[in-house]
Amino acid sequence: MERKKKELVLEGLSCANCSAKIETETSAIEGVTARVNFVTKTLTLEYDAAHREEELLGKVTGIIHSHEPDIEVRDKEQSSSEAFLLEGLGCASCALKMEERIGKIDGIEEVSIDFVTKKMKVKSREGHLSTSEVEKIRSIVTEIEGDTLLVPVKSDSVEKKFTAGSLWENHKEAITKISISSLLLLIAIFLPEGNLMQTLLFVSSYVLVGGEILLRAGRNIARGQVFDENFLMSIATIGAILIGEFPEGVAVMLFYQVGELFQAVAVEKSRKSIGDLMNIRPDYANVIRGEETVKVSPEEVRIGDVIMVKPGEKVPLDGIVMEGASAMDTSALTGESMPRDVSESSEVLAGFINRNGLLKVRVTTSYGESTVSKILELVENASSKKAPTENFITKFARYYTPFVVVSAMLIALIPPLLTGDAFSEWIYRALVFLVISCPCALVVSIPLGFFGGIGGASRKGILIKGGNYLEALNEVDTVVFDKTGTLTKGRFDLTELKAEEGFSEEALLEAAAYAESFSSHPIAESVQKAFGKDIKKSRVESYEEIAGHGVSCRLDGGVILAGSRRLMEREQIPFKEVDSIGTIIYVAVNGTYAGHLIISDEIKSDAREAIASLKAQGIRKIIMLTGDLKAVGEKIGEILGVDEVYSELLPQDKVSKLEQLQEQAGSKGKIVFVGDGINDAPVLARADIGIAMGALGSDAAIEAADVVLMTDEPNRIGTALKIARRTRTIVWQNIFFALGVKGIFLLLGAFGNATMWEAVFADVGVTVIAVINAMRVMNTDQL
Repeated sequence: MERKKKELVLEGLSCANCSAKIETETSAIEGVTARVNFVTKTLTLEYDAAHREEELLGKVTGIIHSHEPDIEVRDKEQSSSEAFLLEGLGCASCALKMEERIGKIDGIEEVSIDFVTKKMKVKSREGHLSTSEVEKIRSIVTEIEGDTLLVPVKSDSVEKKFTAGSLWENHKEAITKISISSLLLLIAIFLPEGNLMQTLLFVSSYVLVGGEILLRAGRNIARGQVFDENFLMSIATIGAILIGEFPEGVAVMLFYQVGELFQAVAVEKSRKSIGDLMNIRPDYANVIRGEETVKVSPEEVRIGDVIMVKPGEKVPLDGIVMEGASAMDTSALTGESMPRDVSESSEVLAGFINRNGLLKVRVTTSYGESTVSKILELVENASSKKAPTENFITKFARYYTPFVVVSAMLIALIPPLLTGDAFSEWIYRALVFLVISCPCALVVSIPLGFFGGIGGASRKGILIKGGNYLEALNEVDTVVFDKTGTLTKGRFDLTELKAEEGFSEEALLEAAAYAESFSSHPIAESVQKAFGKDIKKSRVESYEEIAGHGVSCRLDGGVILAGSRRLMEREQIPFKEVDSIGTIIYVAVNGTYAGHLIISDEIKSDAREAIASLKAQGIRKIIMLTGDLKAVGEKIGEILGVDEVYSELLPQDKVSKLEQLQEQAGSKGKIVFVGDGINDAPVLARADIGIAMGALGSDAAIEAADVVLMTDEPNRIGTALKIARRTRTIVWQNIFFALGVKGIFLLLGAFGNATMWEAVFADVGVTVIAVINAMRVMNTDQL
């Protein structure tokens, strides 16, 4: 029978015990499976299609309110932000104005506009935008920038691609206007001064290249929006013309438009770089239906369908291999260049690329729930969580431009009144001052820097959920690691086998495997796995577990003892005590010590290197938390070089220990917790920054953590810190460069030592340089 899925937000859920009861009671409804994620406050329902949704939701809500009456139950789809594409958005300061005004609409809870991706996310207090709210948003957008279109985007359409044509294709109109205007200006300059034809050519050149700017400025003034780049350029160039500086006024407008073109090209190049990341989305799926294979959109494929993935194709949806074998390129998701071999029963994820074999895959998740979809959504939504530096620049720009305009008016009026100088000279200085003042370099390059850092990190298999977390990584001084699955591989393996004289290693391993053959303990299972042969239990004549010591069994008439040193001491068998990490199994055959086995959770190959890298980057303290025995924990901590080890901790103890560490640290620095993202969800959520590692395909990790590492490699944490620091360096380079250059030119302009040409460079030229510098963040190949 067809199954359906529904996600509910349980706003106000505060009782972990209640959440477990809600899950149990809801799952007891016939045909319903329920999962409650206490960290994210979501309830996921999977149910038979025979259930009427409205009736089922009524029952579920009743169960929820019987345990926590104050919980507000909302549909997750309706609770999420709605997305719009702002087609034609070309003005960064306009984006800021839109964001500010839309945020003031009654009923709008949150709004975020990303100038780089031209995407706007809007969240309504009612859970869904009404028609009137959408119209108000559309009205504000067209008021501020008339040519911008508001295009609704489906919530799962995070795969929007950034196509980039040639320079001519993308900017045909602008290049034509600039070329003709330049030609008219050159002809006019070579004509005799005072000639009527010269004046007409100057005016024609100016109107051609600046007419659109003048219209925008006029529309904005009519709406009460004075302080923007259109107004500044219009007043400055018209002022220059009115005081007789015709060539300069026209040339400045021309130079400004050339600069805007370069800026647009630079931003487009950045969008394309980000678009390359977004284009990991598969375009189609080959669904097997009967004897035929049908090519369909990934959104149309249902759970349980069988798809065919040919060599060179992207895996369109998460699933299990039913037939075939291949090497998979996982670099788009993990940043890992080494291919991953898959065969029958292996899990494959959307976004993997099939390098050679033909595969048949049974789909296990819908496209909206697939790993690639979650990654794309996470990366795109990251821009809505702005870093403190971005918020500061937004506020700075809001007050900076009006301040400069008032200053320019004072420069134009007060000095000539006090000194008796000609007004035209001081008006010219004020106009230069105005042109310099536009804060576009900061408004465009700072968000672009953070977005580029997030995009660059994702290419390394590091998903950072927002600019705020990226910036916060710069303030980390303590890193707390969970041990199992994070610094170690999280599985028990035979790591040492030592036979005494008179016994072979094969005989020792066989004796241990038969002794452990009736136990289901993970240690016993690892011994049986290492033996690797069929165990004929009929050979075992008797079997006895000795609590706290080990086991005794009679095999083929002989007696085998396998267990701890206490077992050897109890049976008074001389043995060689071993000091090592892991569980040591001592084996005796017929009263003679035969040797030992060591079963341990193997340390990851790069764990020690990762910790050394963190210390080299200035991390003050590295701590390890583990549920292992104190001796084992301390031994591993010593090998890895961590500063402190806390052992024998239950999951709830880890949360308490983290809270203690936070109290001790105070406000000095941020604490990072690194865990496997499944068992450690509560600690990940409690930490200043939670990093989930080895989380490829783990919904719990992607939901609970602030940073998600898609591979099992601890050294990616050091890479994340390097990317964060590099991003901060480039962002602050742009801030100091932009403000420094503008500050110098503002002073030069005020004292009459800067011309309009230099003023335009201080505005547009600085913006272009800052944008190009910000794009360097995307290059993480050397990290």
